[in-house]
Amino acid sequence: MKHRAETGKKLPRQVKVLGAVSLLNDSASEMIVPLMPLFVTQVLGLGPAVLGLMEGVAEAVASLLKFLSGWWSDRLRRRKPLAVAGYALACATRPLMGLVVAGWQLVALRGIDRTGKGLRAAPRDALLAESVEPSQRGRAFGFNRAMDHAGAVVGPLAALVLMSGFSLDLRTVFLLAAVPGVATVLLIALAVRETPAADPQPAGKGVAAAPQGLDRRRFWVFLLAMFMFTLGNSTDVFLVLHAHELGVPAVLAPVLWMVLHISKSVSSTPLAGLSDRFGRLPVILAGWVVYALVYGLYGAASAAWQVWPLLVVYGLYYGLTEGPSKAMTADLVPAGGRGKGFGIYHLALGVASLPASVLAGYLWQAHGPAIALWTGAAFAALAAVVLALFYPSTPSREADRTS
Repeated sequence: MKHRAETGKKLPRQVKVLGAVSLLNDSASEMIVPLMPLFVTQVLGLGPAVLGLMEGVAEAVASLLKFLSGWWSDRLRRRKPLAVAGYALACATRPLMGLVVAGWQLVALRGIDRTGKGLRAAPRDALLAESVEPSQRGRAFGFNRAMDHAGAVVGPLAALVLMSGFSLDLRTVFLLAAVPGVATVLLIALAVRETPAADPQPAGKGVAAAPQGLDRRRFWVFLLAMFMFTLGNSTDVFLVLHAHELGVPAVLAPVLWMVLHISKSVSSTPLAGLSDRFGRLPVILAGWVVYALVYGLYGAASAAWQVWPLLVVYGLYYGLTEGPSKAMTADLVPAGGRGKGFGIYHLALGVASLPASVLAGYLWQAHGPAIALWTGAAFAALAAVVLALFYPSTPSREADRTS
């Protein structure tokens, strides 16, 4: 009864502030990213190869820096300076994309923008984990993801209003992305405080107890399963592409994207909160089952109308997995090494993401969308089996010996 009361408490102010930071930052980013293909091809007159190079460089830089910044924040014993620096770097870089006249400039700026993400991601997650009791971690991370996904709706809407309502061009929209960017930096710099990295004792039976030391076996089994799942988790852009192939008009592509992000945003907080009551493992497994079912049905879809309900259900997978996965990472890693733990988590997912999209693209082109989508479903099912069978039900003795 006490545990249920704890999980139902209001989230701390700092969690809400960090959520607002994510909302503003993603709004600034999403004012630009959906327009980038159009900017590269029509404004700069370049081919899709530049777009691919830009995103490849950007994600490679971000993945490595997520690990390094997490490790560095543990050494400094401070999270906030790196998080502020990461947001500030992105804020200063994004508007400059509206001034570029050559492809190499855009590639460089996008790389710097992702450098900012790499700097802030692991320290920010560690800061969030240390701002809330273990009994609320799932809901706290779910709330943060909900706000981030809400930004993915607000940003494109703002760009649409600026372009259609005020007849502004792409360069001007990119420059105006500085407004929510500056607000992001001011909010995290002025309203977020450093929190001592201390873990209270386990808050209830629903939550996996946070060990005093690193539980290596549980952490690495979890990470292996996450890596396997991510190998089949290609970019959601492929879902939009298949929707168009099934007959959804191209003009509705932004609406599809917004519907997906609305589903993600609405579901993230309540579904992630279930992991505080029933444990991280069953909720994450449920999310992967939802993913496998949706990808299987999406591959078998034969009509445009089927796309819409499937995308809404697909959004539930994010609610069931994103927050609980980060909360589980925080549960398994001791406070003093939490930055490094989140860095390893982000690095593993980043390393798996590139071959995932490459594999999906190859299968799509060589064998058709159904095979590509069913392969993603198979990876999700395999990862769920590995996590269910090999994740230890109790902490290993090693956790008690590791400090």
